[in-house]
Amino acid sequence: MDPMSSYSWLVFALGTVLTWGLYGIFLHMGQMGMVDPVNGRYKAFLFVGVAYFLTAVLAPLAVLMFKGTDWNFPAKGLWLSLFAGILGAIGAFFVLLALGAAISAKVQNAPAVVMSIIFAGAPIVNAIISITMSHDWGKIRWPFILGLVMAAAGGFLVTKFKPVHAPPAKAAEKVVAVDPASGASSDSQRL
Repeated sequence: MDPMSSYSWLVFALGTVLTWGLYGIFLHMGQMGMVDPVNGRYKAFLFVGVAYFLTAVLAPLAVLMFKGTDWNFPAKGLWLSLFAGILGAIGAFFVLLALGAAISAKVQNAPAVVMSIIFAGAPIVNAIISITMSHDWGKIRWPFILGLVMAAAGGFLVTKFKPVHAPPAKAAEKVVAVDPASGASSDSQRL
């Protein structure tokens, strides 16, 4: 697919939706897989960093070398890109902290709850900040504002009405039955 085709942006955006949609689930599984309730999130975050190094340092380095880049990095682009990476890394760390806190608070299906809030809230923050930075508030129409409200409502509804796991079945209770005529008792199991 030509990277500059008219719909390639949508394919790439949907790829991000897929990968980031899976991100929280696998991050949670990695944290739990560390089997360390105190430091598991930090251990998982360490490997997120390793993964970022492999995919965000080595891969683009290879592409730049293959394409014969001039290795010129203007200061503005360098510092803004570095800041964006720091924001992304801090966000990933906050995801881990949120998952850990949700688990501690006994929130059922923590990845679904945490990631629903993140993925409903992040586009709202993005819209508000990018419109403010471009001074486009005068061009905003009511359907856009309605979309922001619906995104917030969607995040709330997904979190509020998340699927709840059935509580574990209680152990069978031992019941002592008494025969009223004889006064004798017999043991039976009640579920």
